[in-house]
Parts: sequence; structure tokens; C-alpha cells
Amino acid sequence: MKLFVIATCLLLITACKSSIKSNEYQSMSPNIDVFGFFEGQVYAWGIVQNRSGQLVQRFKVDIKGVIGQDNVLELDETFTYGYGEGVKHRIWRISRQERGFIGNANDIATQAVGDVFGNALRWQYEMDLPVDDTTYRVAFDDWMWAFDQCTLMNRSYIKKFGLVVAEVTIFMQNQEQSLGCTGGLHP
Repeated sequence: MKLFVIATCLLLITACKSSIKSNEYQSMSPNIDVFGFFEGQVYAWGIVQNRSGQLVQRFKVDIKGVIGQDNVLELDETFTYGYGEGVKHRIWRISRQERGFIGNANDIATQAVGDVFGNALRWQYEMDLPVDDTTYRVAFDDWMWAFDQCTLMNRSYIKKFGLVVAEVTIFMQNQEQSLGCTGGLHP
């Protein structure tokens, strides 16, 4: 019984703690430029793993970003799945705010809020996630890190009741030749 109580306490402590500390990225460079990175053609490749680490989805995303006259970034995302199933299409509308960004998409339940910390962006929102014949309201805690002007890495923690139920890893690459993006990591 004593071992059960200790294990439960450890589980609760780990579930409540934040796995990523924003202040660790404040002085790192290059600074993330969300509008600059996503304007134009971006390709992304990702996986979703359940809480046991088992692969449940593998996908590619074709992202077309346009900054409108209203200074809103529109991201038109088309998903193709190599394994598993999921959303096929999403359009984000992202606006700059004093400290970061806000965004909305048709299948996102709450307004997304993004805060910038040096080379990192924390993007948080809730989504009604369809799984088989049921839909679950889950919280997404996305972290994006700029490697250079052409490359971003994204790690998402999908949470239910504060517990991580799945993780998403996405590699994104801007394809705009005008930025010098020709594939591969850039110095």
C-alpha cells in the first residue's frame, strides 16, 4: 500500500510540472520569426505517438502562408497520412499581439495563444479531437524552435485532465528560394 501511495504521488507531481521552461530559450538565437517563416511554401513531416510511445500517425503537411492586407497570416494546411488518419485540411488565421500571437482555425475549439521566447514559440489551444466514434476535448501545448530562417522543429504535448496522452513531433522547412532555403539545415 505504501508503494502505491508513493507511486501515485510521483505520478501527480510529474503530471503537474511543466516539461519545458520558457526562460531557457529567451537568449537563444536565431529569434523565431513566425510571419517570416510561414509566409510562402512550407513542407512539414510529423509523427504522433501515444502515451506509451507507440506510433499512431505519420503524416506530411503542405502549408501555404499568405500575409493579408489586414496583417493577418493565413496558413492553408493540407495533410497527407502515411499511417493512421486525421484532419485533412485546416486554415489558421494568426494575428500579432503585443507579446506574441493569437490564432483561430475552424476545427480548433478555443483561440490559440502564442508567446515568443527567443528562438521558441509556445502555442496553446484546445481542440475537439475525434478518435474512432468519440470526440475528446484536449489541450495542445505546442513548442516550436527556430533552427535558422528555413527550419523549425515542433514538439506538441496533447493533454487531457493535465496528463500527457500523446506527443507530436514535426519538422518544418520553408521552401522559399528568396530566403536561401534549398533543403537541409542552413548555418
